[in-house]
Amino acid sequence: MKSFIDKLREIWSIPELRTRILITIGFLAVYRFGSYVILPGIDASALKELTGNDDGQGLLGLLNTFTGGAFFAAAVFALGIMPYISASIIVQLLGFAVPYFQKLQKDGENGQRKMNQITRVITIAITVVQGSTYLAFLKTQYGGAILIDIPPTIFWLANIIILTSGTIFCMWLGERITDKGVGNGISLLITAGIIATLPTAFAKEFSLKLGANGGLVLFIVEMALLVVIVMATVALVQAVRKIKIQFAKHMIGRAAGPQGGQRDYIPIKLNAAGVMPIIFAQALMFIPGALAQAVADGSSGGFWAQMADFTSLPYNVVFFLLVVIFTFVYTALIVNPQQQAEYLKRQNAFIAGVKPGNDTAEYIDRVTTLVTLPGSIALGLISILPGVAAATITSNVGFAIFYGGTSLLILVAVVLDTLQQIEGHLLMRRYDGLIKSGKLKGREKSKSPV
Repeated sequence: MKSFIDKLREIWSIPELRTRILITIGFLAVYRFGSYVILPGIDASALKELTGNDDGQGLLGLLNTFTGGAFFAAAVFALGIMPYISASIIVQLLGFAVPYFQKLQKDGENGQRKMNQITRVITIAITVVQGSTYLAFLKTQYGGAILIDIPPTIFWLANIIILTSGTIFCMWLGERITDKGVGNGISLLITAGIIATLPTAFAKEFSLKLGANGGLVLFIVEMALLVVIVMATVALVQAVRKIKIQFAKHMIGRAAGPQGGQRDYIPIKLNAAGVMPIIFAQALMFIPGALAQAVADGSSGGFWAQMADFTSLPYNVVFFLLVVIFTFVYTALIVNPQQQAEYLKRQNAFIAGVKPGNDTAEYIDRVTTLVTLPGSIALGLISILPGVAAATITSNVGFAIFYGGTSLLILVAVVLDTLQQIEGHLLMRRYDGLIKSGKLKGREKSKSPV
């Protein structure tokens, strides 16, 4: 505990880092404030009564978690930053397939600026479409909360503009946090929304277990399992397979060059795809829910009805397989063995026992495939844990979401990334202090020429 307090004191003693942290907290507070501002034409009290204990299973529940409850509250930030995430995914995929976007990726800062502008335009288009769908959802599911004295045209037009402006403002907040604060701004906004729903979910679970026989013991067991799952998720995010490489010696006179015989490694992450496979799989699993409503067979045991229930066995089997498949596909897109082999060749480096060129590319590809297999299985198991928890451990869907899946992965990844950035600032501070205070040979005090 003392070392933790000392670390906080050290962080707070650095003016630049302290300013960055305060800016980050301030922007996050603004984001959370927008999650409580209700859209015009919505009766907040009536909407709260209509939603009641609706946890919003499936994709809608995930969106509500990402926005910190703003989705079901009909707030101006109801869509949150998710349209920007969708636009970023589209642009990233276009960068793998379209030559124009490939050229932009290679154009450096100028190309990145153009891609950011394209991402913003796509974000606006997606927000307009999703805003219209969201207002239709409110009218269909919670029409009693919409005030009848507002003309429908004005209601739709005004709220679509507000929802779009809210998403653009969230995007701006994320960019400012990245530039002026600590951590990745977009990821921190999502994390803030997830953490905002955490106390309510835990309090509800505690009250439910407290009313049952042996409830307190069951709640402690649940929390212990959650800690184990979090530890496993941290291990999955940080696990790396190191491919050792060695730099060839180059002689300068009779001495080896600065990289003579130096050893290094290529890091191959166990989960190189991150959370993207789960996002893609959940987007596809939303289709069976729509088909189930269209078929409306009325049978709780029907195939489409089970595919719409994220706690059913067919749903989780298909979801698991999709996550495994998308993990391999996305890893193949972001890991380019041929490019890595060419880079090693240009750096005069090699893998011991492997010929440079195509043999090196094949070796890296083989190792990546072998590492991705257990990583994809682990990611698939984590992705179905919320459904398993909701079916076996708890009836509180809001609490079950934190037992795995996208929410837990984002929380772990963002927290680890932010802590690494803070540690980087601390290390830089120590390095600067060493340079300024150290007695280096040849350093002389500058003297005035007068």
